[in-house]
Amino acid sequence: MIVRSWCTICLAVLCVASARAAANENKVKPGEFVIDHPTLINLGFEWLIEGDDNRNAQVEVSYRKQGETEWKHGLPLLRLQGERIYQNQGVFDVVSPNMFAGSILDLEPDTAYEARFVMSDPDGFVGQNGKTVTKTVTVRTRPEPKPYAGGRVFHVYPPDYKGTKIEPAFDAVMCAYNYYCGGGDTVTAGRPRVKAGDMILVHAGLYKYHPEYYTGDRTINATTPVEGTYYLTASGTPDKPIVIKGAGDGEVIFDGNGNFNLFNVKAANYNYFEGVTIRNTDIGIWAGTQFIAGSKGLTVKKCRFENVNLGVFTNYSGSSDFYIADNYFIGRDDPNHLIGWIGNFWAKFDGVDGQKFPPKLASYTAVRLYGPGHVVAYNYVANFHDGIDIETYGNPDGSHAIDGPHYPPREYWDRRPVAIDYYNNYMTNFHDNAFEIDGSMHNVRVMRNMMLNSASQPFCNQPAIGGPIYWIRNIAYHAPGGSIRMTNGAPGVLFYNNTILTETNAGSSANVHWRNNLMLGENSAPAIFSVNTNTNYSSSDYNGFRLNPGAAYSFQWNSPPWNVPADYSGMLAASPGRGGAGGNSTLTARRFATLAEYTRETHQDQHSVAVDYDIFVNVPRLDAQDVEKVQKLYKAEDFDFRLKAGSAAIDKGVVLPNITDAFTGRAPDLGALELGQTPPHYGPRP
Repeated sequence: MIVRSWCTICLAVLCVASARAAANENKVKPGEFVIDHPTLINLGFEWLIEGDDNRNAQVEVSYRKQGETEWKHGLPLLRLQGERIYQNQGVFDVVSPNMFAGSILDLEPDTAYEARFVMSDPDGFVGQNGKTVTKTVTVRTRPEPKPYAGGRVFHVYPPDYKGTKIEPAFDAVMCAYNYYCGGGDTVTAGRPRVKAGDMILVHAGLYKYHPEYYTGDRTINATTPVEGTYYLTASGTPDKPIVIKGAGDGEVIFDGNGNFNLFNVKAANYNYFEGVTIRNTDIGIWAGTQFIAGSKGLTVKKCRFENVNLGVFTNYSGSSDFYIADNYFIGRDDPNHLIGWIGNFWAKFDGVDGQKFPPKLASYTAVRLYGPGHVVAYNYVANFHDGIDIETYGNPDGSHAIDGPHYPPREYWDRRPVAIDYYNNYMTNFHDNAFEIDGSMHNVRVMRNMMLNSASQPFCNQPAIGGPIYWIRNIAYHAPGGSIRMTNGAPGVLFYNNTILTETNAGSSANVHWRNNLMLGENSAPAIFSVNTNTNYSSSDYNGFRLNPGAAYSFQWNSPPWNVPADYSGMLAASPGRGGAGGNSTLTARRFATLAEYTRETHQDQHSVAVDYDIFVNVPRLDAQDVEKVQKLYKAEDFDFRLKAGSAAIDKGVVLPNITDAFTGRAPDLGALELGQTPPHYGPRP
């Protein structure tokens, strides 16, 4: 009896201790608060924590201009907790920290804001009383880069110019940029003349050289021998960039004459290009090389890129704070036919109208970047393999897919690809994706873009490695390969108020969320909405779906068993190489023929509705299986993506602070365009 009594007492003590330990693990302990690189219109934040094993802590966000009294609501920060991204062969193995992250959106440039974050947890906080902890910070958005008004001005004229020149005048850009210029051995003896704040005004004409000739004649070559490259090595500052700008007296054309790289700024920070044409070269502006060198603060505005393989390119993790806006990027790919780079479907077009399959990689990407703080906005991009990308890169610096650690230590955080904005771009005709955010981490914002004619998925997350990745108010039309590429457990991706006019298949995801989207198919797959997610805290609601008539199933929601919060084991065992989805073989497969059945069984999309193409003013349904029409390239101006008054998508959304603030009816509308509001401007501004 005594032994039993002691056993009973011991068991009771152990149970109490275990309960207390569990309670402590559910309590939250706030850690470091991080402010990401500010961009012109968005601010990103991260708040590390310990505890909160039951995931019921949250962080509410509000903000105001400095000096104002009224607070506005922002989206709550996204909870991240150990989501794993894995691709075998040492490509990726990243584990998200225990943290919150999120952005305040659509602010004014060069403006100070107060941002308030209130963390709460019903279980309380470790080491302190109370149910909330508040953090308030003041952050200033970046100004748009501009030339410095007080700098020196150098004028450059083409070699054949015969008119009056404004002094100081030079006959080549490198002669103004450096104290010495030429085309032979001594070209490397030139040292920069320009200083921070200086401007080179380039006058109208053609600047085209022949680096294949060894000469001191600057009419033949005023760049480097053999390469024909402008190596820019002087640095400006954020307030005083070094500027190369068209003088405004006619088109300025820098023609690479078929060379590999025309402008190289890897060793120069805060260089600025405006109002020039860059053409006939493989890499227009090369700004960085992985693990070697790269520039910061590059600005490219109101320029035109033609006949290039890569327009602007850096994959150096130390590159940061680029501003690329109001440019035209015209690639070398077939401007008359849509064709994919892989798959039997596209192989049938080999030889048709002179086409080749697989198509040559004549134009890889218009803009391809890595590092924090970049802004790519209001550009026109056409005829590339990909449109605008974040470099896939692999595990971020300081981490290692095989040897670990699986998230960068604090001293490497300035090299992470975070706080990146892609907005208001007009994108058309891609072998693969309009946008790739592959390899990006936190607070990446892809907003208000027009995406037309992508052979593969225009929304590419292959994979995202953290989150949040915001896809907000984008329009995607004619994507016969489907809308969304998600692989290798891509976590933290948020789809809010998009108009997606093709089927959605999230191949491998975690902590992924859909709200207020329109999803109407193009017959690229039977199901309109298929999700494979490694977490049961992924969610979807307040969307509009058009089911494909006659489909065996219309919805698929594959996740771990309902009582398991997350399971990555099948993904780790089955992760394929680059081309695969990295699916999880341990997920429970669930397929549903109707919206009602899907909603009832999964508890997803409880407030979602059925819609059809008649909700739009003028948007015809396309058929991805129509071989006669699938290669056609469409233009946005031929359609009207606005909603009809009284249609099934009106007032069917949910309020999303900072996104739907200006809705006009009883509730926000579904899709990218709110009824009664002026549609966004896509592409270069007048």
